[in-house]
Amino acid sequence: MLLYLYRFLSIYKTGLKSYAVYNYFLFGLIMRTLADIQFSILELVPVRDDKSIQFSLQHALELAQTAEKLGYHRMWLAEHHNMDGIASSATAVLLGYLLANTQTLKLGSGGIMLPNHAPLIVAEQFGTLATLYPGRIELGLGRAPGTDQMTMRALRRGRQETEDQFPQDVLEILQYFKDPIPGQRIVATPGQSTHVPVWLLGSSLFSAQLAAKLGLPYSFASHFAPRMLGQAIQLYRDNFEPSEYLDRPYVSMGVPTCVADTDEEAHYLVTSAYQRVLALIRGQSLKLKAPVNSMEGLWSAPEKMSVDNFFGMAQVGSKATVKQGLELLLEKYEVDEFIFTCDIYDTDKRLHNFDLLMHIKNGQ
Repeated sequence: MLLYLYRFLSIYKTGLKSYAVYNYFLFGLIMRTLADIQFSILELVPVRDDKSIQFSLQHALELAQTAEKLGYHRMWLAEHHNMDGIASSATAVLLGYLLANTQTLKLGSGGIMLPNHAPLIVAEQFGTLATLYPGRIELGLGRAPGTDQMTMRALRRGRQETEDQFPQDVLEILQYFKDPIPGQRIVATPGQSTHVPVWLLGSSLFSAQLAAKLGLPYSFASHFAPRMLGQAIQLYRDNFEPSEYLDRPYVSMGVPTCVADTDEEAHYLVTSAYQRVLALIRGQSLKLKAPVNSMEGLWSAPEKMSVDNFFGMAQVGSKATVKQGLELLLEKYEVDEFIFTCDIYDTDKRLHNFDLLMHIKNGQ
């Protein structure tokens, strides 16, 4: 206790922004546990090499219904295009399907790649979902294209949008969700007055800085690009400005998972995820492949290093092993929420992964 008070006073004397003091004080004295933070799911709707796209979309619904039953806080879909192993390209359409077949689970985008879309269209789509399913839809926004350059040009079709316009586009969307102001000539219908919660997503410092400036919640894409996680979180917290949306910072981090009944089974099952990222590195099909007994001979030493870097935050093992790993992540990064990904081939074992994660949270 004295150590934490010393840290609190030391930070206070340095003149850092108030949240840095608050953050150390809160986490140092209260010491939150896994039971205290939110568990959520980021779904990329993986396509198996032996199943149809329809199977993957139906499994996404099965996962959403399971997540709702297990008590997950939210489930997001990620926008990707021209990738044969990811079926969540029409994000808003698929969200409507999931919302119509669940009752309470919050659903959203993790995220919509805003440079690919006109802000008004995004506001109308998510405003429609918010009108049909009040209080259940969220909009996570990213500034990367989410695809290759050729596909990006096909999506934008002559539009001159660039990542540099991202801050202005975010402000435009935020205004569309508010009550219209006198003289506002363009109004999202549906969309106006829906106040859809907006998040900023990123894997670099840019979105962290912008989220802090606008007082928005921030989600770091550490499920595939963990290198700048600590720096981005610190930048966000140190520069956070309270807003009409949040009075204090709120951070989630992406965590790849493969949880099974034993460590040995988990290390076997996770090879499907390793093969998928290896295929991404090589520019090959991203369809999910069956697990293998060993990755030896399938990758070179540099490729293994790249895959290991990709999965730098991954938690693989039994409940006991993953519980320990998540506790270490919470202690180090002091996040408000974990948002989990999972690329297990067998759909029943994939659902079991998320069941075991919730057992960990609930101390079962």
